[in-house]
Amino acid sequence: MMQGTPPLLLGSALDSAAVACVFVHGRGQSPEAMQEHVLSRVSAKDVHFVLPRASTGSWYAAKAVDALTPVTRTELSASLSDLHALVSALPKHVPVLLAGFSQGACLALEYAFAHGPWRGGLICFTGCRVGKPGEDRPSRALNGMPVYLSGSDADPWIPVHAFAEATTELAQAQARLRCDIIPGRAHEVSDIEIRILEATLASLAAGREELW
Repeated sequence: MMQGTPPLLLGSALDSAAVACVFVHGRGQSPEAMQEHVLSRVSAKDVHFVLPRASTGSWYAAKAVDALTPVTRTELSASLSDLHALVSALPKHVPVLLAGFSQGACLALEYAFAHGPWRGGLICFTGCRVGKPGEDRPSRALNGMPVYLSGSDADPWIPVHAFAEATTELAQAQARLRCDIIPGRAHEVSDIEIRILEATLASLAAGREELW
């Protein structure tokens, strides 16, 4: 949960940017870690980056694949409300790419099912739905919004079955979906995924409908 904690702002000034990218960090991480390990490797022009900060270092305490409890629902709802306030404050004429890594990817995915679609797209590096299949969770139609979801057979946090369940739900929500399982990849953002992020930002900045 952010609870008034200011985000880290990077890149172009918002009033001159062609794209806004909201990038959500993972459990026990920070905006500065995302800047160092992800965004410093990205070549992008005319992009205003907004990196929200969880005040406790995590957006919710449970693992994403755990069953939803009242505590997790409360924490998740608060984090989604804070993220929605941040995204809603961005100018309406600027496309928004919502992206995240690990727990941040899970939060971004839940945001899409709760508040999507929007003008722009969604990138989830190593993400899945929060909770278990069959539980009461948001499920808005995404109506062709571009979504990229990645995972690994070697990731210790997001198992392949959770990745596969998320792809099924995204397909059922009519997302324009691209998915990659990267064999052997550790819990990190690989060079392949960095290239996807670069291509997505460049396409959005150029006003192209096909992002990849």
